[in-house]
Amino acid sequence: MREKRIGIDCRLAGAKHAGIGRYVANLVTQLLKQPMPNIKLILFFFDQPQAEAVLGKQLKNPQVEIVIAPIKHYGLSEQRLLPAIYRKAQLDLLHVPHWNVPLFYRGKLLITVHDLLWHQQKGMHMTTLSPWQYALKYLIYLYVVKQAVKKASVIFVPAATISETVAHYYPFAKDKIVVTKEGVSDSYRLNKTPQHVKKQLVYTGSLYPHKNLSLVIRSLHKLSKYKLLIAGARSVFQEQVQELVKRYKVKDQVQMLGYVDDQSLCELYQQSSALVQPSLSEGFGLTGLEAMAAGTPVLASDIPIFKEIYQDAAIFFDPHSTSSFVQAVKNLEISKRADLIKRGQQVALQYQWSKMAEITLQHYLTYVS
Repeated sequence: MREKRIGIDCRLAGAKHAGIGRYVANLVTQLLKQPMPNIKLILFFFDQPQAEAVLGKQLKNPQVEIVIAPIKHYGLSEQRLLPAIYRKAQLDLLHVPHWNVPLFYRGKLLITVHDLLWHQQKGMHMTTLSPWQYALKYLIYLYVVKQAVKKASVIFVPAATISETVAHYYPFAKDKIVVTKEGVSDSYRLNKTPQHVKKQLVYTGSLYPHKNLSLVIRSLHKLSKYKLLIAGARSVFQEQVQELVKRYKVKDQVQMLGYVDDQSLCELYQQSSALVQPSLSEGFGLTGLEAMAAGTPVLASDIPIFKEIYQDAAIFFDPHSTSSFVQAVKNLEISKRADLIKRGQQVALQYQWSKMAEITLQHYLTYVS
């Protein structure tokens, strides 16, 4: 019997690409721990160093075939060149872990929709492009997403909240949606309560306007004992954040850390009063779960996705109110920290990358059998 060839677009794999990067990397590594008789994974990486970083010792696994596709995501080259690369790989099934599916790909397809952020958050405040460039890019985005949702046999989403969002915008796709919750890496899981906590709040992630970091910055003058540490790769919106820091005269309270690796980030969490998640819109909230696993309380905006994921283990606040955020910090101070940490670790245990990979593989096998 011929091996079934299942392709996965891994060009966004790795910590460099934030939440999607973690999802793809863990999907691939966990799949290779599952029994996959008569299956060959064809993994499309941007370059060899990326493949080596994600796969490590699994690089030489006989069930893996690496295809180097040095094509940036979201561009015209992706649309023009990737279909031929996929066809050459003779795939029985392709999983694109995002909505950026080439329009001219005609093979059997599964996709992952992590969120529909740009459906919900739109306007010139969300871009650094000129108005006409933004309008054109936005129309292309809407068309590409709709076509991907139409073509896909299965649409994986990370949470019930995102399932409802996708079904709202694309009612015809409701029966194709499958929830596969994300997970927390073992490197974040902690069996003891952290000591020597400092008066510092940590934010991890991008600096897009919808992340609402401005709320925290505007609140700092009322939280003079606290510092805000911002961890994340360089963002096109970094200058805007620095301008806010300057405008509200909180320069001494804010530190931009840039990229921080997992081990250092875990240590940073354990030294901090809390992780802050002030987003107006989010696809999952993985950094909050990682902080909880590390033994750090989470202050999160009171939005549906965070309510679903963090349950009763976070302190919630109104993302449109600085006074609500300040009160959340005060509530943190009077809360029993050990109880918060315990609840957070219990919630984090519900999220396992291995379970996500297991459910995903079940659907792979359905469509190649």
